[in-house]
Amino acid sequence: MQAFNVLKGLVAPLDRANVDTDAIIPKQFLKSIKRTGYGPYLFDEWRYMDQGEPGMDCTNRPRNEGFLLNQARFQGASILLARENFGCGSSREHAPWALLDYGFRCIIAPGFADIFYNNCFKNGILPVILADETVDRLFAECEVEGYRLKVDLDAQSVTTPSGEQIAFNIDGFRKHCLLGGLDDIALTLQETDQIRAYEKERRISAPWLFSG
Repeated sequence: MQAFNVLKGLVAPLDRANVDTDAIIPKQFLKSIKRTGYGPYLFDEWRYMDQGEPGMDCTNRPRNEGFLLNQARFQGASILLARENFGCGSSREHAPWALLDYGFRCIIAPGFADIFYNNCFKNGILPVILADETVDRLFAECEVEGYRLKVDLDAQSVTTPSGEQIAFNIDGFRKHCLLGGLDDIALTLQETDQIRAYEKERRISAPWLFSG
């Protein structure tokens, strides 16, 4: 998992509340268990005018030009600004996979669905919770083309173009994992010596478990 420290990125404002995981990545794309390749299908039903299918080449698909990800000013955005209850609905981990594969490393919103929020941390995305009035102000500021924010995980702050620093809270363990790029597997591998020692002791104390 890619570590997260400081992100200076273009902001894409998705001014919709209660965006569910089926909107983020529709159900027909869940057939694959790979973590990559979902970026072209992110927000598929809002982004394109036709029905998307797994493996479809999106190059020449008819696009909804009114949707923000199809607008030139938001190309290359790495920070998604959203509304309340982002990521609600099913528990599909494909949702953060699609956001990450597209290029988003941080999502700022007044609140997130719990499972989606947890899945973000497990995949290297930083979900930042800010007050409603602060998010409202950021949406207003986003009307300026090329609007960028600096997100500093270590300092737990979001810095606007004017230099204002907005603090955010985050669980200490989750912060540690993101700063170190540690997913569940990487965390387990940190205990490799202890695991090997335990397995060695078990082979001696319970050899029948390893026979045959």
